[in-house]
Amino acid sequence: MIHRLPAGAKLAAAAALVMLVLLLPATNPFTLLFPAAFLVAVAALSRIPPAFLLRRLILLEPFVLGVALLALFQPGGWRLMLLLIARCTLCLLAMILLSNTTPFAELLRVLKSLHVPGLLISTLALMYRYLFVLLDEGQRMKRARASRTFAPKRRREWRTLATVVSQLFVRASERAERVYAAMCARGWQ
Repeated sequence: MIHRLPAGAKLAAAAALVMLVLLLPATNPFTLLFPAAFLVAVAALSRIPPAFLLRRLILLEPFVLGVALLALFQPGGWRLMLLLIARCTLCLLAMILLSNTTPFAELLRVLKSLHVPGLLISTLALMYRYLFVLLDEGQRMKRARASRTFAPKRRREWRTLATVVSQLFVRASERAERVYAAMCARGWQ
């Protein structure tokens, strides 16, 4: 049901929910229960498995914790930190639901209709396209390394991982240059 809604409506609802969560007063943290209940209802209607949503949240939660830990240095830091974690988690859940119920191309079309600068839309489209190419290249390098490594040791693993990451960066840069040259040859400006 949620998947069939127009992309513009979903984007507007997600933006409104994020603004609501951010503008709710910090004096009463229980006001965050209403947006949380709404997000749980949307997640249930979208039929996205809860385990999938939880894995995505756990993947992004270290960034939230990194920001929230800075609140500990202020007076009443624990309360502020917990409030920041709750708010950021709700905003992340809204964005995860949006991104998993709306095709990326439709989001880009909505952004274009909102007159977002074309350069930003092109950059987002290229980033989205080549993110998967980069992940595929990383997986191939990981398989190649695993087939050549026989006795993993902790120190050696870190050194190998650093080498793989640097090689991935070099390969990604070379591929980006080739893609750019091909795009220029086809008239892209």
